[in-house]
Amino acid sequence: MAQSQAKTVKAYLAELPPDRHEAITAVRQVILDNLPEGLEEGMQWGMIGYYLPHSLYPGGYHCDKEQPLPFASLANQKNYMAFYGFNIYIDDKQQEWFVKEWKKTGKKLDMGKSCVRFKKLEDVALDVLAKLTRRCSVEKYIELYEKQLAATRKK
Repeated sequence: MAQSQAKTVKAYLAELPPDRHEAITAVRQVILDNLPEGLEEGMQWGMIGYYLPHSLYPGGYHCDKEQPLPFASLANQKNYMAFYGFNIYIDDKQQEWFVKEWKKTGKKLDMGKSCVRFKKLEDVALDVLAKLTRRCSVEKYIELYEKQLAATRKK
């Protein structure tokens, strides 16, 4: 599956098949309902992105400073859908908390370093995604990001 060329979230959602539209829309709503103040939603890298705009983090994303600093993403992939949580990628404690909380729900966790893959909405622990999204303020996220960036640069 090719990366989406949609320029808006509305266009991205419109191109999804009905079953995936329902799942992505439901997960998107959970994210929006719990997104820390100041973060914005838009398209990044062919996915729905949630990010710190340059007005909050002028340096942007270190890999591409033209891009705002990513916080989370939601994507329709060829064989699954995925939630990408960058705070669980850059902070081992957040990741440990997330895995523990997800497993408490009894739902299977299909996870990479930062992505949670799912095939249908019933596979998603929505309450855990809600808690994860709201548990990291903009200030805390910047602190975690800069700490991870400094550690990476030392290597």
